[in-house]
Amino acid sequence: MSPIQAYPTAFWHRLEDGRVRCDLCPRACVLKDGQRGLCFVRGAEGGAVVLYTYGRSSGFCIDPIEKKPLNHFLPGTPVLSFGTAGCNLSCRFCQNWDMSKSWQMDTLAADASPDGIAQAAAVHGCRSVAYTYNDPVIFLEYACDTAEACRALGIRNVAVTAGYISRGARARFLQCMDAVNIDLKAFTDDFYRRLCSARLGPVLETIEYVQHETDVWMELTTLIIPGHNDSDAEIARMAAWVVEHLGPEVPMHFSAYHPAYRMQAVPPTPAATLARARRTAMAQGLRHAYTGNVHDGHGGSTYCHACGALLIERDWYRLGHWGLAKDGRCMRCGTACAGVFEAEPGHWGARSLSLPRRETGAMS
Repeated sequence: MSPIQAYPTAFWHRLEDGRVRCDLCPRACVLKDGQRGLCFVRGAEGGAVVLYTYGRSSGFCIDPIEKKPLNHFLPGTPVLSFGTAGCNLSCRFCQNWDMSKSWQMDTLAADASPDGIAQAAAVHGCRSVAYTYNDPVIFLEYACDTAEACRALGIRNVAVTAGYISRGARARFLQCMDAVNIDLKAFTDDFYRRLCSARLGPVLETIEYVQHETDVWMELTTLIIPGHNDSDAEIARMAAWVVEHLGPEVPMHFSAYHPAYRMQAVPPTPAATLARARRTAMAQGLRHAYTGNVHDGHGGSTYCHACGALLIERDWYRLGHWGLAKDGRCMRCGTACAGVFEAEPGHWGARSLSLPRRETGAMS
């Protein structure tokens, strides 16, 4: 497939002046023929909105599922991760900017069909495929076609997303997913507007939709950026909202920021800040909160909220002690732990394995 071949999309409509409006996300980009939206991968062509990255990947890697991060979804199992190029947010601190912000990426990316991706995942024993690196919302059609191919082989689907998607597209996207990690970047609209050129409201709507209108397993991640979203007050408000609107069982991950993209002058997040964020969140009634991107065995492990027993020990992405019974209950007190668990943990460990292009169903 040519890197510039257009793929017809849904979620758009034609305006009276002949332009088209993309209805995929809250940006609602209005485009003339030849123009592309802020995401750069969806544009107007022939009086319609098309996708330019269908079947084009930025590469494939087999990761531990905990790296997504998902701590309560098939722990210890391998997941085939891939993305494309572009993004519908403009985060100044983007940790994957070389992929999400590189408009040249789709001229360098590998060709990969949905069936080829599913088959590669099956051959390598992956229990799931993750749509990640850049936001899968913007390549919805490619992601959903791949998800359907995966399900035909008994492979589950995971979305790693900022949740910035319109109401109309939300249902279609999420019906293809089995688990999702949503990046709740902060808990103020000012942060979203200044640093992401977006709004907080639509993200909260997506999060509530997942929890109350779908069977998709959900975990949340906040990248803690010193001086921008790391105050105890903001983290407490965020966690309190999660408990009130979603319930205490939704896991939250507080990850360390590393200087990147247009915020190189901001220092890395101290481990102590993440530990404090975890404590603050749990003080609001959250049952499962984690630290990420730092070495913290205590903050990365799962404990029974009823008796405090260690349920899943984690050292980075490597599992240790397993205290869950086959039915997902605490072996000490019998309390159920929320999540999607199997009778035994996986044994993939912390390794990552890059796949060569030929293994992902290259298309001519």
